[in-house]
Amino acid sequence: MASFSRILSPFSLFLLILVISTQTHLSFSARDLLLKSSDIHDLLPLYGFPVGLLPSNVKSYTLSDDGSFVIELESACYVQFADLVYYGKTIKGKLSYGSLSDVSGIQVKKLFAWLPITGMRVTSDSKSIEFQVGFLSEALPFSMFESIPTCRKKACLEGKTEAV
Repeated sequence: MASFSRILSPFSLFLLILVISTQTHLSFSARDLLLKSSDIHDLLPLYGFPVGLLPSNVKSYTLSDDGSFVIELESACYVQFADLVYYGKTIKGKLSYGSLSDVSGIQVKKLFAWLPITGMRVTSDSKSIEFQVGFLSEALPFSMFESIPTCRKKACLEGKTEAV
C-alpha cells in the first residue's frame, strides 16, 4: 500500500502540473487573441455583444485593462437601425461583459431631437440590447445587430442615404 501511494503522489503531481499548464496556455491564447485582434468587430462577441453594434468604418481602437476604450472612425457617420443613429468620429466608454457604460460619441434621433446614448446592456436572456439615454432606455432585438452596418456620410439626401 505504501508503494502504491508513492507512485500515485508523483503521478497526481504530474497530472496537476499538466492541467495547470494546459489551462495557463489556453488563457494566454485567449488573451493573445484579444490583443492581436485588429478589428473591434471581432472583439465585441467576446464581451457578449453582436458584431453590428458599430459601423463598418472603424479606423482603430484602444482597450485598457480597466475596460476603458476609445474607438476612432474614418469619419463621423449615420446608420439606420430602428431609428437613425449618429456615430461621431471618436467614441469613448467603458466595456465589460454585456455592458457598455459612460458612452460618448453616439446619438440617436428620436422625433426631432438628437439624444446621446450613454450606455448599452445585453439583457439577461441575451435576446435584446437595452440602450440607455440618460435615465430612459429602449430594448432592441439582438438580431438587429448581427451584421456590420454600412456607414453613411449623410443622414438624408432626397430620401436616400449616401455611402461613405
